[in-house]
Amino acid sequence: MSKRNAILVAATSLFSKNGFQGTSMAELSRLTGAARGTIFHHFKNKEDLFLNILKNVRDNILSAFGEHKETTCYENGMKMVEGMVTFYLHLAGENEDQFLLLHRHYPYQMAETNPIFRTYLESVYNCLLDIFEEGIAIGLTDGSVKVTSPRNTAMVLFAMVDGVARFNTYNLYQAGSLYQDLISSCRNILAPENQACEING
Repeated sequence: MSKRNAILVAATSLFSKNGFQGTSMAELSRLTGAARGTIFHHFKNKEDLFLNILKNVRDNILSAFGEHKETTCYENGMKMVEGMVTFYLHLAGENEDQFLLLHRHYPYQMAETNPIFRTYLESVYNCLLDIFEEGIAIGLTDGSVKVTSPRNTAMVLFAMVDGVARFNTYNLYQAGSLYQDLISSCRNILAPENQACEING
């Protein structure tokens, strides 16, 4: 792993646990063995470091979903959405620091006054919404899904799935115990009325 990537990994962990203000460059230097000068050689300042973390989170999520889609075959759009729901929960569990960072309040506070932060956050969530919307669009074509607004439906589904992931992130509930109910709810939202009973039955 390059020194730059090692700094990003350690900084992601620190920001997710301590917040933006609570993360010190001195602690980051101690954890990585990189001098402050080395850190600021790779990143202009603390804000630039955080922006690069958001970009890294987005790229990692996109890469993971891309690889998953390339290696998984779904029989229809409905099954693809279900698969994306399942994989999202898996990804959130495997990358706790990255998702904890996304679930903290401070990035959104910063985005209120910093348009660059807002752009990066939007890019993270837009890439996730695009993934859900793609499955819905395929389902509309093959008849396994019936909705009037694919994008709005993707937002509703993502809000549900991310909410369950947040429960897990904050150790409030185990996401696994809610999984079947989550999938059933997704099916009820997406399925044509004449198919809902068959799918849930």
